[in-house]
Amino acid sequence: MNDARSEQADALISELKRERAGQLTIFLGAAPGVGKTYAMLNRARELKRRGIDVVVGIVETHGRSETAALLEGLEVVPRAKVPYRGRTLEEMDLDALLARRPALALVDELAHSNAPGSRHERRWQDVAELLEAGIDVYTTINIQHLESLNDIVHRITGIRVSETVPDSVFDRLRDVILIDLPPRELIERLHQGKVYVPEQAAQALQAYFSPSNLAALRELAMQTAADRVDSDLRESQAARGLPGMSLRRRVIVAVDGHGQSEYLVRVARRLAERRDAPWTAVTVRGGRMPDDDTQIELDRAFAIARRLGGDTAVLHGANIVDALLDYAARSGATAIVLGRTRERPIARMFNRTLTQQIIQRGAHYEITIVSTPEERARARRALKRIGGRISGSDVGIAAIAAGCATGLGGLLERFAGLEDLSMVFIVAVVLVASRTRMTAAVIAATLCFLAYNFFFIEPRLTFFISARQGLVTVLLFLIAALAAGRLASRLRTQVLALRAANAHATALQQLGRRLASAADLGQVVGAGREAFRRALGVEMIVQLDGSPVAGNAEPDLLDKDRAAADWCRQHRQAAGRFTNTLSSASWWFLPLVGDESNPGVIGLRFPEQTTRLGTEQRRLVEAMVGDLAEAIVRARLVADLEDARVTSETERLRSALLSSVSHDLRSPLAAIIGAASSLDSYGDAMNREDRHG
Repeated sequence: MNDARSEQADALISELKRERAGQLTIFLGAAPGVGKTYAMLNRARELKRRGIDVVVGIVETHGRSETAALLEGLEVVPRAKVPYRGRTLEEMDLDALLARRPALALVDELAHSNAPGSRHERRWQDVAELLEAGIDVYTTINIQHLESLNDIVHRITGIRVSETVPDSVFDRLRDVILIDLPPRELIERLHQGKVYVPEQAAQALQAYFSPSNLAALRELAMQTAADRVDSDLRESQAARGLPGMSLRRRVIVAVDGHGQSEYLVRVARRLAERRDAPWTAVTVRGGRMPDDDTQIELDRAFAIARRLGGDTAVLHGANIVDALLDYAARSGATAIVLGRTRERPIARMFNRTLTQQIIQRGAHYEITIVSTPEERARARRALKRIGGRISGSDVGIAAIAAGCATGLGGLLERFAGLEDLSMVFIVAVVLVASRTRMTAAVIAATLCFLAYNFFFIEPRLTFFISARQGLVTVLLFLIAALAAGRLASRLRTQVLALRAANAHATALQQLGRRLASAADLGQVVGAGREAFRRALGVEMIVQLDGSPVAGNAEPDLLDKDRAAADWCRQHRQAAGRFTNTLSSASWWFLPLVGDESNPGVIGLRFPEQTTRLGTEQRRLVEAMVGDLAEAIVRARLVADLEDARVTSETERLRSALLSSVSHDLRSPLAAIIGAASSLDSYGDAMNREDRHG
């Protein structure tokens, strides 16, 4: 409840901040030439006719007459003159625009880099200042200029865009207007010279403006606009205290490792594919760790989900329904896929089965209940698990607790009444429940009930209960013992769930702290090695360009280990132990993603007794490897910059030395040259002493 209120308060504060500051509207396009500026000017002219105070801060017409015609009738702020290297550049006059303070300012090309000497380096910073001043802004941007998409655009087009806009600009967004143009029409505009001059158009068609590139960029722009609208809707719903709602389809499938997980994952994949929706496989974990069979099935199901293109998530919580619905709301899911659960008659009678609770509480989701073809086999496995839950240790702990409670009750019998003695047994049940599983608590409650009845209820040493002592009192004792045990067990489950959830965050926090204090690449790798050793008890190596990092000794690798490392580096996929590729290797190799020009791998060697890797361990490893990869890329960039600085300083010093030497030698060299010239011209006329000085 408190989390929901906090989320609603955060959403309200965010919405109020956006309303107080200026409002930003972005005209988004997939590529240059789709008509963003044209659409922005048309919209501005319409607002001006309605009486809105519209001023043009800066608009680039690029020589297009139809765009220039739309500027007629609009007030245009004169551009500022910025001197730069003997030339005069024109930029938007930010101060004049702030002094004019219109209701709406038009600022074209959000990703533009301002001329040196301007107040801000980038135009999006000018726009941020206008918004802070309470001025609404219309601006334009192409999808390739968004910072988070820079790498994706580079992979699509092969061109690295240098002028980018941080995604945080979208936090001020009121509206995003997608200006869409089919690739065929845009290419036709290029041929007609409406985008670039003919020479530039021919080059653009061969590179950036190929039909495949335009189709991919168009899809990227549509996805970005849809994500923004979807995010705004969820935030607006949260601000009003309404349940999460999403315009984009998203499917989540819940798996529990009880015999149907792989089948459910495949069903969810087909369902998501038909709806062209992203999907996630999730499992909810309480305080008790799953048994080996369950964990193996979950690992297989998650591996299949990742291979089929889905995401995976491990949720922690004592209540499965609460955890699942909370994740669905946070992720913006529209559909939930569930397997048919084993339904106890009493639970079904009171609508307490998992599927019934989710259907009742998740009415705004599309819920699909899947009946698996392995129902009978699953039932047999379930019966086997139920039998396996009652272990000898559970019975032993419960018996010891009941025996201790009986002995203590015998000592206190002469000082306490019958009702007081019952509290001794209830405390014993609570202690068992707080230290073990619910199964042991139920056994302890049953044994304590029998011992209390047998040794302390008249007639003693028999299970018969006389009417005088009251059958109701004894039954209430049993109910109280079971209830107390249940509550104590649930509290323990919640504590263990929180502990498991915090373990992941703590390991990442410690790794981040060590990486932050690392000064060079060697220290980064050393910090990563120490973090992996502490968190997982594993040995770690890092190879960059096929060689170990300088200053970090690498253990001798077998040929199969080196083969796994080479395959991982070449294919950018995990290999070695715990994988299906070169699985006989002793090391598990994962690619260091982040620097495509310098591929690297990280190797982890787990103890020999570790035969498989759990889902949570795998997720922790992937997160730590991601953080380590970012730190390595950062350290290499710092080293490259330092090398460049040293090279620059060396060149500068060499030039200075040459200049100094040439200046000092200028006079002697001039004298030598003059003497040589004199000897050459008048040597025969000189006597021997004059020639030899």
